[in-house]
Amino acid sequence: MRHARQHGGDHWPTRTSRNRREGGKHQASSPRTRTVAHLAAATPALPVLLVVLVVLADLAGGAGKIWLPLLAAGPALAAATSRPGGVLGVGGLAVLLGAALGIRHGEPAGELAAVLAALVAVTLASALASALRGRRERVLAAVRSVAETAQHALLKPVPSTVGPFQVAVHYSAAAAEARIGGDLYALIPTPHGVRLIVGDVRGKGLPAVGTAALVLGVFREAAHDEPDLLAVVGRIERSLARNLGYDDFVTAVVAGYPEPGRLEVVNCGHAPPLLVRGLDVVPVEPTHPAPPLGLRALSSQAPSLQVLPFTDDDQLLLYTDGVTEARDHGRAFYPLAEGLSRHLCEDPAVTLAALHRELLAHVGGRLHDDAALLLLRKPPAVEAADPVAPLPGPQATGADDGRPATRRAPHAAPPTDHVQRIRVVDDREGAV
Repeated sequence: MRHARQHGGDHWPTRTSRNRREGGKHQASSPRTRTVAHLAAATPALPVLLVVLVVLADLAGGAGKIWLPLLAAGPALAAATSRPGGVLGVGGLAVLLGAALGIRHGEPAGELAAVLAALVAVTLASALASALRGRRERVLAAVRSVAETAQHALLKPVPSTVGPFQVAVHYSAAAAEARIGGDLYALIPTPHGVRLIVGDVRGKGLPAVGTAALVLGVFREAAHDEPDLLAVVGRIERSLARNLGYDDFVTAVVAGYPEPGRLEVVNCGHAPPLLVRGLDVVPVEPTHPAPPLGLRALSSQAPSLQVLPFTDDDQLLLYTDGVTEARDHGRAFYPLAEGLSRHLCEDPAVTLAALHRELLAHVGGRLHDDAALLLLRKPPAVEAADPVAPLPGPQATGADDGRPATRRAPHAAPPTDHVQRIRVVDDREGAV
């Protein structure tokens, strides 16, 4: 709608040119008509209705000096909802109606002039406020556009199908205006199988976004280069050790699917993924807990590789703590495993959409932390196509010269004219 409003004035020159061709009367009145029509189109309905109600109350109540100052509420309200042209239109209407009411009630000229001057002052101030509000909205729109572009560059959209998996991702930033936060995810096909990561950076704001960009950049490179999943985690750890502060870290789950039926998981201080097998939803607790990425130097525990069977119809949900730590008005956490069981279906996108709606209803409409959900499903393998039926027995082609008959599929297309001509030549050569 904003795009249409910005270009709405482009139609006026065409209308003026047409009026000029129709006659001098239209040409003389077109600028005034254009101004009035523009103000009428930009004038908001609610402030005009408020002005009309004040006028009706004045007419019903008698003396107008009590009601006339309330006409200033019209342009003041228009400043919050309209562009400057609309504010001026409402203010002009209020001044005209105020003057008419003052004259009708016989108000002293000095008092009426003071009231009208106040209406004019409120209208001008409201128009200025509307102009400043419009400028701030344009700046905010530009900032949100840049943030959205940065999000698409950092958290690249994941297709609905990656390798043998159906995939769905849902990301919600706590700062809705920023569209981006400290949670991260990526899922990419590599020569070593499909690999993915879901993580949560400590902190918020631009520093968290920078750390998330660093982790994703290293992961995308290492996932293609390193055949071992632990080596991928090691490269991320070394990069963070060089670039993070002493109290910064990243919790993450890194997973890989190197061969059919085999899922590898490395958990670095992150919430355990939820494995769905049949109707059971089971958390994948790490067998050997490891510290978050960036803190290995402070602990003697190293990440370990956990191998799980992952076959047809199995699903794996990875998430961040913005989901499990979401609280309702009674300070109760959101039960993610129970919600997943309620909304589980064969389409990961439908499942995540239902989970997100329930999560928002649980917290009362808005999350207070970044939240990321990534659901992976292994659909059943497509059955192999039926083998082609054998061709029927030999069929005579009408040749009695002893040559083998041509065999053709029952529904095969007839030969083209070019092929028929070649066969005629061959027959003649055979006869010779």
